[in-house]
Amino acid sequence: MSTTSKASQRIASLLDENSFVEIGALVTARATDFDLKQTDTPSDGVITGYGVIDGNLVYVYSQDASVLGGSVGEMHAKKITNLYDLAMKTGAPIIGLIDSAGLRLQEGVDALNAFGQIYSKQVAASGVIPQITAIFGSCGGGLAAFPTLTDFTFMESEKAKLFVNSPNAIDGNEISKCDTSAAKFQSEEAGIVDVVADEASIYAQIRDLISYLPANCDEEAVADCTDDLNRASAELANCVGDTSIALSQIADDGAFFETKADYAKSMVTGFIRLDGMTVGCVANRTEVYGEDGEVAEKFDAVLSARGCEKAASFIKFCDAFEIPVLSLTNVKGYASCKCSEKRMAKAVAELTYAFADATVPKVNVIIGKALGSAYVAMNSKAIGADVTFAWPTAEIGSIDAKHAAQIMYDGQGADVINEKAAAYAELQTSAAGAARRGYVDSIIEACDTRKYVIGALEMLYTKREDRPAKKHGTV
Repeated sequence: MSTTSKASQRIASLLDENSFVEIGALVTARATDFDLKQTDTPSDGVITGYGVIDGNLVYVYSQDASVLGGSVGEMHAKKITNLYDLAMKTGAPIIGLIDSAGLRLQEGVDALNAFGQIYSKQVAASGVIPQITAIFGSCGGGLAAFPTLTDFTFMESEKAKLFVNSPNAIDGNEISKCDTSAAKFQSEEAGIVDVVADEASIYAQIRDLISYLPANCDEEAVADCTDDLNRASAELANCVGDTSIALSQIADDGAFFETKADYAKSMVTGFIRLDGMTVGCVANRTEVYGEDGEVAEKFDAVLSARGCEKAASFIKFCDAFEIPVLSLTNVKGYASCKCSEKRMAKAVAELTYAFADATVPKVNVIIGKALGSAYVAMNSKAIGADVTFAWPTAEIGSIDAKHAAQIMYDGQGADVINEKAAAYAELQTSAAGAARRGYVDSIIEACDTRKYVIGALEMLYTKREDRPAKKHGTV
């Protein structure tokens, strides 16, 4: 492997020291049209091979922008597809480091076919081995499907560009108005990018993510646990607002890897470990705390279309790789605006489908409000949660007690409304009321959440669930 190219340096920075073994180093372009015969194309613009991250086998390809702009041609693609074949045969993750001018125009339809061959391998690998993409330079046009066909995407904060149409080619826009190719746009608005960071941080965070993931869909993601399984957290009851903090409180050693942190912030997704086992987490959020410890952003306790889509995609990944799902529920309805309404019904259907269709162990903890059909969609027992816990202060029901009283006793005085609201809260919206009907399995103190969730997941470890025979669903 070349020791001077940026592409090779990226691989060395990502993998354990001296672990990389290159495959196909002598491959060059076969095409000769448009003066390619006179152009040196070492490794045909992409370095491919395998190595280890913390001792775990991974396959890596890294595009070399110094060779024809890292453009994708016939042999370039053949090296990547060969790497996918090896990764599938051995059952190990594949990581793509993207820095490319896109389609190699000199190779015409051969290059176009090459794109399609890579797409095909990515689709075949989906749900079989984890696929990770990191974008360090340009990733435009048809190449933009590479990261979106994989499971997790990282993007360098300053130099990386991700786009189908360049910002200046979009009607009514030019790059100074809105840089639609920038990491900020792709992470906050498009929701494609999981992590935006500087280059050194990306390597560290990919290594961290790999530690949470199984090598393939037939293996488990388990690490040693030195944390107390019965550890109580007195602060947990104060974390109803910012559930990213709540999840870190529950997790082994306080470690939480959040995915798509900049997108749809009212819904939290990511990975924790409980007794060493990787668990996928989905949680409603109403507050975001800044580094100064103060509330930086606030949201209503409602489902948004973006949040539902974000969570549904994450749940599907967890289900494909046999990763148990933990949800923290605090929701009272749906976002109400014209923009959200365009996608809301479909997005809620996707979330409901993802939870209901998943056959992995599913545990739900109701930490705040759980009202109406929005609660039903958030991993309720009705759609398949295996175990449901509720904190004593949880509100569970079809509607807020005060609103229910106002509707049922319209025209009555304030005293009557308040009296009936209190009665409705006790009978119809309390955690105890839901538990009496079997919709909640146990009411637990917030501080003890960790030990109860670990206990439930250990009980569910051997879960098996038969479903009707079919090719796949259509939602």
